[in-house]
Amino acid sequence: MRIIFFIVFFSICTLTFSQEKKDSIKAPVPSPWKVTGVFTFLFNQSSFTNWSSGGDNTIAGTFLINYDFNYKKGSWNWDNRLITSYGLSNVQGQGNRKTGDRFEYNSLLGKKSNNNWFFSFFMNFKTQYSRGFDYKKTPKLPISDFMAPGYLSFGPGMLWKKSDKMTINIAPATSKFTFVSDEFSGKYGVEEGENTNVGLGFNLSGYFKFLLIENVTMENILSMYSDYLNKPGNVDIDYQMNYLINVNKYMNMRVALHMLIDDNASSKVQIKEIFGLGVTYTFHKK
Repeated sequence: MRIIFFIVFFSICTLTFSQEKKDSIKAPVPSPWKVTGVFTFLFNQSSFTNWSSGGDNTIAGTFLINYDFNYKKGSWNWDNRLITSYGLSNVQGQGNRKTGDRFEYNSLLGKKSNNNWFFSFFMNFKTQYSRGFDYKKTPKLPISDFMAPGYLSFGPGMLWKKSDKMTINIAPATSKFTFVSDEFSGKYGVEEGENTNVGLGFNLSGYFKFLLIENVTMENILSMYSDYLNKPGNVDIDYQMNYLINVNKYMNMRVALHMLIDDNASSKVQIKEIFGLGVTYTFHKK
């Protein structure tokens, strides 16, 4: 189900925006669409043989896909981004464990008002592909699954857009839906016996990408949400920082930090870090 979901979604995006019309008589008209897809695979391994200090053999791999398809014509802007990743590690004696699992789709529509301001409407959807566990418990405790949780947020607002690499969106009337399966009912802010929680609140999101030095890029993605109906003082924060060093056309070094603050998921600050040397391929760019 999860694989079919991804394949169907990804195929629709690719087929829709990969076709180009050819006209041998008229000069080609620039397309209002700007499409870019980037695939990255990170790999690391540790192996020990008769090593006096000890150590466990480890192998791990993570794939990441960023797929952007953005429309710009006249006073209209429509930015779309698909972000997906999955990672596994195998530690000797412990078997396979998930190290990353993400499916996120962002869409932001803007109608220019004046200068750098736009009337906007945004949508965000995110979930994970497979079952997740807390391995600190014995036996291991299931804590997540496909669409458990799943989050859908959308709402009108105002967008400040300096460029494609610098944006801030303010949405004071954001609807947020949290979905869980029967197994996880009573968690992630959903009441016991229910599968959905509905919230209404204020959402602030920002994007900033810039070149630090030659071949070194830093990307910042921030989203903040406060629910008017349930503990408005508890602000959910989702911050991502990606630090990319290009070695050559196909290889790069990546440092990624992902921080989450969400009282409905955990009372503690959640932090995930990724560091590794990877292979990158731009599979669709026009």
